[in-house]
Amino acid sequence: MAPNSSIKLSFPEKDIARLTFDLPDKGANILSHPVMEELAGHLDELAKRDDIVGVILDSAKPSIFIAGADIREFAASMEVDTKRTYEMCRWGQTLFGRLHTNKWITVAAINGTCVGGGTELALGCDRRVVTTHDKTEIGLPEVKLGIYPGWGGTVRLSRLVGLGNAVKMITSGESVSPQKALELGFADDMVSPEHLLAAAIGIIREEEKTGQYKQDRAQRVQPISINETELGFMGATASAYIQQQTKGQYPAPLAALETLLGGAMLDAEAALELEAQGMANLFGTPVNAALINVFLLTDRNKKDSGVAGDGPQPRKLQSASVIGAGIMGSGIAAANLKRGLAVKLNDANAEALQRGASAILDEVSFDKATRSKSVERAIEYAGRLRSTTNSAELLDSDIIIEAVVENLELKRKIFAGLEENLPETTILASNTSTLPITKLAENLKHPERFVGIHFFNPVRKMKLVEVIRGEKTSDETAATAVAYAKGLGKFPIVVNDGPGFLVNRLLFPYMNEATQLLQDGVDMKRIDKVAVKFGMPMGPIALYDMVGIDTSFYAGRTMYDAFPDRTLVSPILPALIKNERLGTKKGYGFYNHEKKKGRPEPDPMALELIARYVDPPQREITDAEIEHRLILPMLLEATRALDEGVVRDPRDVDLGLIFGIGFPPFKGGLLFWADTVGAKTLVEWLKPLEEIGKRFVPTEMLLDMAKNDSKFYDRASN
Repeated sequence: MAPNSSIKLSFPEKDIARLTFDLPDKGANILSHPVMEELAGHLDELAKRDDIVGVILDSAKPSIFIAGADIREFAASMEVDTKRTYEMCRWGQTLFGRLHTNKWITVAAINGTCVGGGTELALGCDRRVVTTHDKTEIGLPEVKLGIYPGWGGTVRLSRLVGLGNAVKMITSGESVSPQKALELGFADDMVSPEHLLAAAIGIIREEEKTGQYKQDRAQRVQPISINETELGFMGATASAYIQQQTKGQYPAPLAALETLLGGAMLDAEAALELEAQGMANLFGTPVNAALINVFLLTDRNKKDSGVAGDGPQPRKLQSASVIGAGIMGSGIAAANLKRGLAVKLNDANAEALQRGASAILDEVSFDKATRSKSVERAIEYAGRLRSTTNSAELLDSDIIIEAVVENLELKRKIFAGLEENLPETTILASNTSTLPITKLAENLKHPERFVGIHFFNPVRKMKLVEVIRGEKTSDETAATAVAYAKGLGKFPIVVNDGPGFLVNRLLFPYMNEATQLLQDGVDMKRIDKVAVKFGMPMGPIALYDMVGIDTSFYAGRTMYDAFPDRTLVSPILPALIKNERLGTKKGYGFYNHEKKKGRPEPDPMALELIARYVDPPQREITDAEIEHRLILPMLLEATRALDEGVVRDPRDVDLGLIFGIGFPPFKGGLLFWADTVGAKTLVEWLKPLEEIGKRFVPTEMLLDMAKNDSKFYDRASN
């Protein structure tokens, strides 16, 4: 094996070759162009021999077979023309096709993650064995990158597991378990990891005797046996479902469906041609570029320690305590419990503590595999959860997270009481979403080990965590908090202290402008419709109801105190609060939520209250203006946050908004989207809005970018 080679050739038996993927200095195997060339070289050499009856392809990585293609190569190839994309698809299809056109039998021995190009390579083999390893999964997630499988995946999967199953797997991009892979017919056998090689050899010996693989090869180059009526029905139902799920904003699933259906009644070679042509039209599109950027954002986050340079090594946390047994506290405790930490839940109110503990066990007992609650899981997790009203019992935890009501003095009192007897290694953290971390730490003897860890609601669904540094938070504390959040399966971004931190600071201008649009006489449903059309998961008016109108109002006061020159004080929110229109939690807010079926409709009382404060401008407000007025203040606030060093990198802004408020992934993030629009255009969009207020005046950063034709991502560190 050459020093830098990625595939090792060995012979477990004298007539069976074994190609083992093991990329040097990498945690995962990926199919970069050089790795594909290396595979082609091995196949060339093996083809020259007449003493080989079988070839096994496996991995030396402990929990990964092949994690797909090299996405960084994709990102670097965004500018290539359709002809080059087509050629690359055909090259990959042909390479994997060689795995079932030689005289020897090929077996993919899959242990761990097998996705994307890894699955397409496995599909090229005659047979596949999967293991029961808990990391083993089979998937073709390409639609999540704005493309579809282009190395034969659409053609070979549909002929192996059936067209309907292939449509489901490819258009959803979701992986299947090894058991499901076996049931579908993707896998020919399932064994424990230690028996994988023996099972692969056994399959080769069996095929030597029966020759069944030759008949299967002949069968799988034929058109799929399906009549046009059945094909039409499948196309109509799948298309309707995809449209409902994607709202027409993600073209790849529909394109994949079209390719799968179009290739079904063709022979395999013609279907492969169709797949390559379709991929050439998808690759490099704005949505593809945006979704690849989202992948790169998450990939960067996984490797980011949260502090500059090498920094200190984070400490491994084994136990956590959570103070406050409400919705947030229970959610945080459940997240810790699910990731194997010992957890203590504390609340001064014994009844609240009991409710919180029940909610935690209810959540952790849910079994994804069976989609039901498991008594066994509840019992297992209950052994690692302790509830107590005595805060002194929390002192032996590695980290203590406070999640009580947003009251500065109450929180300070809690921290002061804990710190007196706290071991030197314990981290103190607050889940506050509004209160300054520096202020909370003011009276602490050891503010260096105090940090904000802001989870988003609901904790089980929201991937983002803001790690907020106070003025005296140490690098070690910040790095440990980042590593801890990653251990919970979250994407942590490090944010310097300031009003609203990052996500809420940028979200507030969006919501604040919506109330001004109401006062300008714009219908609430129209405001929400424009926002959803842009790609937001819900409009700002609906969001007010979900967050709680009272909660939004009090958070808004914090922003007004910090930025009075660009924050509007709307009389609508206090009027709604006075009339107990607080949003979904009360059944009424801007919308009436009492009807469980159907979409919520504007609440008549809310409409009456809004009407009192309407002062429409002497001109028509277009949908384009509504969009600009909602999104551009958010963008301008992002330039200020960057300028003030609230975050270290513009990519943290994009990751934060995608995973914190659901900014549309198909736009790649707020700043990625702004870079595609261009600073000059953004300044032009702002010009007619400047007379409305200071909140629409371009910042120096944006003006400089327009002048120099530069981009936000030019500021990204390597």
